[in-house]
Amino acid sequence: MKRASRLMLALCATVSVAGCAVGPDSTPPKMADKLGYQAQSVRDTAGAAATGLNAPQHFVQGHDVSGTWWEIFGNAQLNALVLQALDNNQTLLGMQDALKAAWEQRRVEGASLYPSVSGQMMVTRNKTSYALSNVPFANQWLYNLHTLQLNVGYVPDLWGGNRRAIQAAGADADVQRFQVEATALTMITNLVESVLQEAAIRAQIDATTTQIETQRHTLGIITAQNRLGDTSQQDIAAQTASVAQLEASLPPLQQQLEQTRHQIAVLVGQSPDAALPVFTLDQFTFPAQLPLTLPSELLNQRPDIRAAQAQIDGAAARVGVAIANRLPNVQLSALPGQVVGKFTEFFTPSFSNWFIGATLTQPIFQGGSLLHAEREARDNLLQANELYKATVLSAVQNVADTLSALQADASALQANQKNFDAATKSLKIAQAQLRLGDVSLSTLLQAQQAQAQARVALVQAQGARFSDSVALFQALGGGWWHRNDLGMSPQEQKKLGKSLVPW
Repeated sequence: MKRASRLMLALCATVSVAGCAVGPDSTPPKMADKLGYQAQSVRDTAGAAATGLNAPQHFVQGHDVSGTWWEIFGNAQLNALVLQALDNNQTLLGMQDALKAAWEQRRVEGASLYPSVSGQMMVTRNKTSYALSNVPFANQWLYNLHTLQLNVGYVPDLWGGNRRAIQAAGADADVQRFQVEATALTMITNLVESVLQEAAIRAQIDATTTQIETQRHTLGIITAQNRLGDTSQQDIAAQTASVAQLEASLPPLQQQLEQTRHQIAVLVGQSPDAALPVFTLDQFTFPAQLPLTLPSELLNQRPDIRAAQAQIDGAAARVGVAIANRLPNVQLSALPGQVVGKFTEFFTPSFSNWFIGATLTQPIFQGGSLLHAEREARDNLLQANELYKATVLSAVQNVADTLSALQADASALQANQKNFDAATKSLKIAQAQLRLGDVSLSTLLQAQQAQAQARVALVQAQGARFSDSVALFQALGGGWWHRNDLGMSPQEQKKLGKSLVPW
């Protein structure tokens, strides 16, 4: 039995050393030299103030993205919510479990590198016919047999098919890993966006409420003047309609605010009725500087691009598996054991028996299935390369669109600020002239409506600048390489993602 085991191990070691890995490499297409965000150089955004929402934003090209980029907005309550979401968001936790399962599948494929050993114990009661000779057990026609043996098998990885299968499973795990990173990035971005949206909606509600109060005050003045005969019922009706129009715009904003807070609660892993902090725009610091990584660096920072790279790796590995399946292979096997008539005779050398053998297999005809499987794998590799190119271009476009939005919304904010200042000045003039009887009430109503619309547009433009800043951090990958979003320690990650030790 010992000699058979030594011979089996020697054969396994010899064939393993001689093995090679067939199939193409998994290098993604080179695209870094062809990438750019804008035809012109990136410039600072428009701005009319030194600090605050009306200030310009400067892009620091080549600057790394922080793993805690949301802290740039300077709100401790937002920071706490993000950390809570990273710990409690159910979608993210589920993706982390899926990553562990993918790594375990890689280790399942890794079992092919080792011999398989199984034990077998069989007890039989036997009766041999008198017509037969050579009774196998002590010249008895009725006897028992107790068989104890090991089944040892090993398929040497001659062409690297098993290693390619492990590589493919590892690539699938990498895809899952970057899906975890993408899920974390999307969750964080949605949370920050929702918090800033809540603040912007509250600003719109405050602006609308203020306008309603102003319009109601004007309605009271017009009603008092009507008693004195200075205004008509038509003037009262027009002002009443103006007040009602503003009041009608308030419930949709309040509904949007409630829905936004519900979304925030769910993102941090709580029910919609959870107690949450209240956010307003004046609680946030507007970032005066934003990072802007080079397009070539974006290839390593975007989770979707890294996942596309892993898809190429897996597709190339599966081509190797398909090629190896068409080549000859060797299977080694051994059956050491004992056959005794009584349990007390076990482990007695004279009752031992063993078998050792090697089988060479060469596929000859399987209806073309192996050939077409290889062609399918090669077509999948071509597809993975094209999808990688599309993902890269889409990512670069995402950054370019965000830069355009930052530029455009900064200019839009300046225009809205000028419009609001002019509308406010016009309203004050109309109010003063109305008191002196120099203008009609309709002129005042028009000024009030213009100022109300300008204020709401200004608040929306302020919220858009915050939203654009968040979108840029998301487009640049969100700094996941500086965080641990996988839900396990680095030691556990190394054990599951790198090791193939079978325990």
